Amino acid sequence: MQTKLGNLVLDRWVDGDGDGKLLTSAVDGAPIAAISSAGLDFGDILHHARSRGGDNLRRLTFHQRGEMLKALAQYLMEHKKEFYELSTATGATRSDSWVDIDGGISTLFVFSSKGRREMPNDHVYLDGPPERISKNGTFTAQHIFTPKLGAAVHINAFNFPCWGMLEKLAPTLLAGVPAIVKPASSTAYLTELMVRRINASGILPDGALQLICGGVGDLFEHLNCQDTIAFTGSKNTAEFLQQHPKVISESVAFTAETDSLNSSILGPDAVPGTPEFDLYIKEVTREMTSKAGQKCTAIRRVIAPSAIAADVVAALSTALGEIRIGNPASREVDMGALASQGQRDEVRDRVAELSQQADVVYGGSDSFDVVDADADKGAFFMPTLLHCEKPLTSSAVHSVEAFGPVSTVLPYDNIDEAIELSRLGEGSLAGSIVTNDDAVARELVLGTAAYHGRMVVINRHCAAESTGHGSPLPHLIHGGPGRAGGGEEMGGIRGVLHYMQRTAVQGSPETLTAIGHRWIRGADENDPGVHPFRKTFEQLNIGDTLTTDTREVTLADIQHFAEFTGDTFYAHTDEEAAAKNPFFDGRVAHGYLIVSFAAGLFVDPDFGPVLANYGVDELRFAQPVNYGDSLRVRLACKQKTLRAGTGYGEVRWDAEVTNQDDDVVAQYDVLTMVATDEQWASVQ
Repeated sequence: MQTKLGNLVLDRWVDGDGDGKLLTSAVDGAPIAAISSAGLDFGDILHHARSRGGDNLRRLTFHQRGEMLKALAQYLMEHKKEFYELSTATGATRSDSWVDIDGGISTLFVFSSKGRREMPNDHVYLDGPPERISKNGTFTAQHIFTPKLGAAVHINAFNFPCWGMLEKLAPTLLAGVPAIVKPASSTAYLTELMVRRINASGILPDGALQLICGGVGDLFEHLNCQDTIAFTGSKNTAEFLQQHPKVISESVAFTAETDSLNSSILGPDAVPGTPEFDLYIKEVTREMTSKAGQKCTAIRRVIAPSAIAADVVAALSTALGEIRIGNPASREVDMGALASQGQRDEVRDRVAELSQQADVVYGGSDSFDVVDADADKGAFFMPTLLHCEKPLTSSAVHSVEAFGPVSTVLPYDNIDEAIELSRLGEGSLAGSIVTNDDAVARELVLGTAAYHGRMVVINRHCAAESTGHGSPLPHLIHGGPGRAGGGEEMGGIRGVLHYMQRTAVQGSPETLTAIGHRWIRGADENDPGVHPFRKTFEQLNIGDTLTTDTREVTLADIQHFAEFTGDTFYAHTDEEAAAKNPFFDGRVAHGYLIVSFAAGLFVDPDFGPVLANYGVDELRFAQPVNYGDSLRVRLACKQKTLRAGTGYGEVRWDAEVTNQDDDVVAQYDVLTMVATDEQWASVQ
């Protein structure tokens, strides 16, 4: 037994005052450690995060923070064996721990990758293209994101002590914001172990991460408008915290992920004997028993056609009867214990409430076989299935959540009833639909999406690769409306931006180019002195511009391009037919012929620092080009992104193609990879 869990504050480990609260194993009740945060100065903790942690993180670019997350993930992977060993005490099986530990670490990897691929190697993130707000373009606007200057307070739930921390921490650190983590007490010992390893790695800068094991004292009294709260837990606690005077007066950003009576709808086509019926039984069984049902995304309401509701009950009862309950360290066990005996008693009470309006059709007994464990000492609970005959008029099944291996079958007579039953949950993190009828899938999704943060449609075609009903992914938002808390987490870069401030900046194109490090049309165009393709990445300046000579487009060019490519669309090959088109006066040049001629005008053909063209973005054709027209290109260095350690950087060029009247006929971004000084010197 560890004497007391430590608090990582002000970059050192500190014990809380007093004896603290004793934490015990969910499997056998053995003591693990005491927990206390008494005596901590929470004002100092917040100040340290804002000043020390924030300053250190904001010095790094998004790419540097992404590399930091990658290094941290790799380090944790090397130490995950000890996390798995301790995870057993939380009641988690090996597969449960995989979701929590490996799933959490993989979230670090994903945000690292997305940050380096989708964000600039810079300190400011541009939100969309510039907004043209003046007639001549000398006064324009750009939305930008910059890190908030406060701290992120993460209050996490007991069910995922590792993933719950890391899924919040990854986007927060990538945003450049320090975090103060407060895990739920009952499983805080596993979070504390992981934070000890993170701290020992030395990868995070000082002040970037602090840990509070115990209560948060008067922390909320010191919050300000630059701080952010990310909460996971009960709806009642979330509402209590949201009503704190400081949260209200300072308009502290607050995202909550709370109670969620998630539903899964079985389509009317998915009758016994179909692959979808079997998939549905497998999915519900897994969601009921994975993590002993202690998942905020677990299926609580099984919405099935009335005609086959009895078949669903029978199939689920058979499947649940094969689940072996007991010591999660045993390979013979499918489902471990709940996180604590208090949690077990809470689930038992909620089942009693549900049974007032629904019948227990499987489980519900306090006497059941337990493998390699003492049922009296552990927090074990039997998987329990209920059936509600009249779900449209029964309120408990849509409002009472038993946070354990408990679900209720709700029969429906038609699609409209299925939609209504799903909506009665008043907001869910995750919903699923199992059907092979795409028309039914569309009707159910459109009818229920407003009440869900995420929905997954499963059928025989995608089941093998489906992540399933309840698996949150870092690429997708995790959250939901109403009862689910109304917040969002993860969701790729969306989750990062939650910890940043969006600001609309107005000014001249030159000024906004300097602020955002992205050239804006109307800003100064630099004469590079040589063809810009002769410059290395470091030598290039944003705004370096090449204006080409002109080239006439002839009828022979159009005919040759049509024959050579096989693109014989009538607008390019039939004068009479083209003239009937309301957009054209006659035969016109192919759009891709315009782009090809443009490349011929601006490309420098000799071996040089430009290594490759890897794409074209935002291509638009503004007006047709007729034979006899002349084309000219203005090519400007728009944005530079260094790929550290690769020997090259990515350069975005703004291409504008005009005709003999200076009218724009095409606009697009050309994307190239350009060698660095060192790389270019090595290949010459």
